[in-house]
Amino acid sequence: MENPKFVIAINREFGSGGREIAYKLGELLNVNVYDKAILDTLTNKFNLTVEEMQRIKAAKPNWWNEFCRFYQQFGAAGRGGYTPQEDREVTSQQIYLAESQILRDLASQESCVIIGRSGFHIFRDHPYAMRIFFIADRKARVKRVMEKFALDEDAASMRIDKIDEARDTYTQTVAGVSRYDARNYDFVFNVTQFPTDLVAQFLADNIRKKYPFIVK
Repeated sequence: MENPKFVIAINREFGSGGREIAYKLGELLNVNVYDKAILDTLTNKFNLTVEEMQRIKAAKPNWWNEFCRFYQQFGAAGRGGYTPQEDREVTSQQIYLAESQILRDLASQESCVIIGRSGFHIFRDHPYAMRIFFIADRKARVKRVMEKFALDEDAASMRIDKIDEARDTYTQTVAGVSRYDARNYDFVFNVTQFPTDLVAQFLADNIRKKYPFIVK
Protein backbone atom coordinates (compact mmCIF):
# COMPACT_ATOMS: atom_id res chain seq x y z
CA MET A 1 0.00 0.00 0.00
CA GLU A 2 1.43 3.36 -1.02
CA ASN A 3 1.50 5.99 1.74
CA PRO A 4 -0.40 3.80 4.23
CA LYS A 5 -2.63 5.46 6.82
CA PHE A 6 -3.45 4.26 10.31
CA VAL A 7 -6.80 4.55 12.06
CA ILE A 8 -7.44 4.41 15.79
CA ALA A 9 -11.04 3.30 16.45
CA ILE A 10 -12.16 4.16 19.97
CA ASN A 11 -15.24 2.99 21.80
CA ARG A 12 -15.91 3.89 25.40
CA GLU A 13 -18.30 3.52 28.27
CA PHE A 14 -20.15 6.73 28.97
CA GLY A 15 -18.40 8.60 31.75
CA SER A 16 -15.10 6.77 31.35
CA GLY A 17 -13.28 9.79 29.96
CA GLY A 18 -12.65 8.01 26.68
CA ARG A 19 -13.57 10.98 24.53
CA GLU A 20 -11.07 13.21 26.34
CA ILE A 21 -8.37 10.57 25.95
CA ALA A 22 -9.14 10.29 22.24
CA TYR A 23 -8.61 13.99 21.68
CA LYS A 24 -5.37 13.99 23.67
CA LEU A 25 -4.21 11.03 21.59
CA GLY A 26 -5.01 12.90 18.40
CA GLU A 27 -2.89 15.81 19.59
CA LEU A 28 0.04 13.55 20.45
CA LEU A 29 -0.10 11.81 17.08
CA ASN A 30 -0.85 15.04 15.21
CA VAL A 31 -3.92 13.62 13.48
CA ASN A 32 -7.56 14.63 13.29
CA VAL A 33 -10.18 13.19 15.60
CA TYR A 34 -13.65 12.47 14.22
CA ASP A 35 -16.84 11.89 16.15
CA LYS A 36 -19.74 14.24 15.48
CA ALA A 37 -18.05 15.24 12.25
CA ILE A 38 -19.70 12.14 10.79
CA LEU A 39 -23.11 13.42 11.78
CA ASP A 40 -22.23 16.87 10.49
CA THR A 41 -21.59 15.34 7.07
CA LEU A 42 -24.94 13.57 7.18
CA THR A 43 -26.53 16.82 8.31
CA ASN A 44 -25.38 18.49 5.11
CA LYS A 45 -26.58 15.56 3.03
CA PHE A 46 -29.98 15.06 4.65
CA ASN A 47 -30.73 18.53 6.08
CA LEU A 48 -30.82 17.19 9.64
CA THR A 49 -29.59 18.84 12.78
CA VAL A 50 -27.03 16.86 14.77
CA GLU A 51 -29.23 17.00 17.86
CA GLU A 52 -32.29 15.63 16.07
CA MET A 53 -30.40 12.79 14.46
CA GLN A 54 -28.80 11.80 17.76
CA ARG A 55 -32.13 11.92 19.56
CA ILE A 56 -33.85 9.70 17.02
CA LYS A 57 -31.00 7.19 16.78
CA ALA A 58 -30.77 6.87 20.56
CA ALA A 59 -34.52 6.37 20.88
CA LYS A 60 -34.83 3.45 18.49
CA PRO A 61 -32.58 1.66 16.02
CA ASN A 62 -35.21 1.68 13.26
CA TRP A 63 -36.02 5.35 13.05
CA TRP A 64 -36.81 6.03 9.40
CA ASN A 65 -40.49 6.92 9.89
CA GLU A 66 -39.61 9.67 12.33
CA PHE A 67 -36.76 10.71 10.06
CA CYS A 68 -39.24 11.18 7.19
CA ARG A 69 -41.61 13.26 9.32
CA PHE A 70 -38.75 15.50 10.36
CA TYR A 71 -37.54 15.73 6.76
CA GLN A 72 -40.99 16.71 5.50
CA GLN A 73 -41.40 19.29 8.25
CA PHE A 74 -38.69 21.37 6.63
CA GLY A 75 -40.17 21.05 3.17
CA ALA A 76 -37.52 18.73 1.86
CA ALA A 77 -39.88 16.32 0.11
CA GLY A 78 -39.26 16.45 -3.61
CA ARG A 79 -35.98 18.33 -3.31
CA GLY A 80 -33.54 16.77 -5.72
CA GLY A 81 -36.10 14.15 -6.72
CA TYR A 82 -36.59 12.86 -3.18
CA THR A 83 -39.89 11.41 -2.06
CA PRO A 84 -40.48 9.59 1.26
CA GLN A 85 -42.20 6.74 -0.59
CA GLU A 86 -39.06 6.00 -2.57
CA ASP A 87 -37.05 5.53 0.63
CA ARG A 88 -39.62 4.03 2.96
CA GLU A 89 -37.53 0.87 3.43
CA VAL A 90 -34.44 2.77 4.56
CA THR A 91 -33.36 1.73 8.06
CA SER A 92 -30.64 2.43 10.56
CA GLN A 93 -28.63 -0.29 8.80
CA GLN A 94 -28.49 1.81 5.64
CA ILE A 95 -27.55 4.94 7.56
CA TYR A 96 -24.83 2.87 9.21
CA LEU A 97 -23.59 1.85 5.77
CA ALA A 98 -23.52 5.52 4.74
CA GLU A 99 -21.56 6.42 7.86
CA SER A 100 -19.22 3.49 7.25
CA GLN A 101 -18.44 4.76 3.77
CA ILE A 102 -17.78 8.25 5.08
CA LEU A 103 -15.39 6.86 7.69
CA ARG A 104 -13.58 4.66 5.19
CA ASP A 105 -13.20 7.63 2.87
CA LEU A 106 -11.69 9.67 5.71
CA ALA A 107 -9.32 6.88 6.69
CA SER A 108 -8.15 6.42 3.11
CA GLN A 109 -7.18 10.08 2.92
CA GLU A 110 -5.50 10.57 6.29
CA SER A 111 -4.46 8.87 9.47
CA CYS A 112 -7.04 9.64 12.13
CA VAL A 113 -8.78 8.80 15.38
CA ILE A 114 -12.44 7.77 15.16
CA ILE A 115 -14.65 7.97 18.26
CA GLY A 116 -17.65 5.66 18.38
CA ARG A 117 -19.76 5.04 15.24
CA SER A 118 -18.95 1.31 15.62
CA GLY A 119 -15.51 2.04 14.23
CA PHE A 120 -14.13 -1.15 15.79
CA HIS A 121 -16.40 -3.10 13.44
CA ILE A 122 -16.02 -0.89 10.37
CA PHE A 123 -12.23 -1.15 10.50
CA ARG A 124 -12.00 -4.77 11.69
CA ASP A 125 -10.16 -5.75 8.48
CA HIS A 126 -8.13 -2.56 8.07
CA PRO A 127 -4.42 -3.50 7.97
CA TYR A 128 -3.36 -0.49 10.05
CA ALA A 129 -6.17 -0.17 12.56
CA MET A 130 -5.93 -0.24 16.32
CA ARG A 131 -9.25 -0.77 18.07
CA ILE A 132 -9.59 0.37 21.67
CA PHE A 133 -12.36 0.16 24.27
CA PHE A 134 -12.17 2.34 27.38
CA ILE A 135 -13.98 1.21 30.50
CA ALA A 136 -14.00 2.51 34.06
CA ASP A 137 -15.38 1.52 37.43
CA ARG A 138 -18.98 2.51 38.03
CA LYS A 139 -18.18 4.85 40.91
CA ALA A 140 -15.64 6.76 38.87
CA ARG A 141 -18.03 7.07 35.94
CA VAL A 142 -20.85 8.39 38.10
CA LYS A 143 -18.50 10.95 39.66
CA ARG A 144 -17.31 12.16 36.27
CA VAL A 145 -20.85 12.50 34.89
CA MET A 146 -22.01 14.32 38.04
CA GLU A 147 -19.21 16.85 37.65
CA LYS A 148 -19.50 17.27 33.90
CA PHE A 149 -23.28 17.69 33.72
CA ALA A 150 -23.99 19.10 37.20
CA LEU A 151 -26.21 16.15 38.11
CA ASP A 152 -26.91 14.43 41.40
CA GLU A 153 -25.81 10.83 41.88
CA ASP A 154 -29.11 9.23 40.92
CA ALA A 155 -29.52 11.31 37.78
CA ALA A 156 -25.93 10.63 36.72
CA SER A 157 -26.39 6.90 37.23
CA MET A 158 -29.59 6.89 35.19
CA ARG A 159 -27.91 8.79 32.36
CA ILE A 160 -25.06 6.29 32.27
CA ASP A 161 -27.46 3.35 32.04
CA LYS A 162 -29.55 5.01 29.34
CA ILE A 163 -26.65 5.98 27.10
CA ASP A 164 -24.76 2.71 27.52
CA GLU A 165 -27.89 0.77 26.62
CA ALA A 166 -28.63 2.96 23.60
CA ARG A 167 -25.07 2.61 22.30
CA ASP A 168 -25.02 -1.15 22.67
CA THR A 169 -28.49 -1.55 21.13
CA TYR A 170 -27.40 0.48 18.12
CA THR A 171 -24.15 -1.48 17.77
CA GLN A 172 -25.88 -4.83 17.95
CA THR A 173 -28.48 -3.67 15.43
CA VAL A 174 -26.09 -2.41 12.78
CA ALA A 175 -22.99 -4.55 13.39
CA GLY A 176 -24.51 -7.71 14.84
CA VAL A 177 -22.06 -7.78 17.75
CA SER A 178 -21.89 -6.37 21.26
CA ARG A 179 -19.49 -3.54 21.84
CA TYR A 180 -18.71 -5.18 25.22
CA ASP A 181 -17.17 -8.24 23.55
CA ALA A 182 -13.45 -7.89 24.23
CA ARG A 183 -12.63 -9.87 21.09
CA ASN A 184 -13.57 -6.81 19.06
CA TYR A 185 -10.56 -4.86 20.31
CA ASP A 186 -6.79 -4.76 20.45
CA PHE A 187 -6.92 -2.96 23.82
CA VAL A 188 -9.61 -3.05 26.50
CA PHE A 189 -8.38 -0.42 28.92
CA ASN A 190 -9.76 0.15 32.43
CA VAL A 191 -8.74 3.77 32.91
CA THR A 192 -10.11 4.24 36.44
CA GLN A 193 -6.73 4.55 38.13
CA PHE A 194 -4.95 6.49 35.39
CA PRO A 195 -4.92 10.19 34.44
CA THR A 196 -6.13 10.81 30.89
CA ASP A 197 -2.77 12.32 29.90
CA LEU A 198 -0.94 9.17 30.99
CA VAL A 199 -3.31 6.87 29.09
CA ALA A 200 -3.01 8.96 25.92
CA GLN A 201 0.78 9.03 26.17
CA PHE A 202 0.95 5.26 26.73
CA LEU A 203 -1.16 4.62 23.65
CA ALA A 204 0.72 7.14 21.50
CA ASP A 205 4.05 5.50 22.41
CA ASN A 206 2.75 2.04 21.53
CA ILE A 207 1.15 3.19 18.29
CA ARG A 208 4.45 4.70 17.21
CA LYS A 209 6.17 1.40 17.98
CA LYS A 210 3.54 -0.60 16.12
CA TYR A 211 3.54 1.66 13.06
CA PRO A 212 7.02 3.23 12.94
CA PHE A 213 6.84 3.51 9.17
CA ILE A 214 3.62 5.53 9.38
CA VAL A 215 3.81 7.66 12.50
CA LYS A 216 6.69 10.11 12.45
